[in-house]
Amino acid sequence: MVVSYTKVNYTDVEPVAGAMHFLRDPLDCEQVGVTVLDCDAGWTGKPHDHADEGHEEVYILIEGTATVEVDGDEVSLEAGDAIRLPPEAERTIHNGDTESTFILVGAP
Repeated sequence: MVVSYTKVNYTDVEPVAGAMHFLRDPLDCEQVGVTVLDCDAGWTGKPHDHADEGHEEVYILIEGTATVEVDGDEVSLEAGDAIRLPPEAERTIHNGDTESTFILVGAP
């Protein structure tokens, strides 16, 4: 029988920057990138965009509170909120006062 899926538990994937579990390679994704971001209180990501790759992203805050700075605008998020980011928008995640968990999805 040929298996048509790939399964991984994100906690089995070594985090980058102490928080980001990149799942694209472990899941053998061809088009979409998926990351679970477990943020400690006060965690801040680095400012970046995806203009060179042409990737848009969707951030879904699963737990906690956070702010995503998008081209200088601060967007407050609480659990359940999702935000779509175009490739050229500079974005930075600023976690709130408690731990939080994001699901980050990106694709061309």
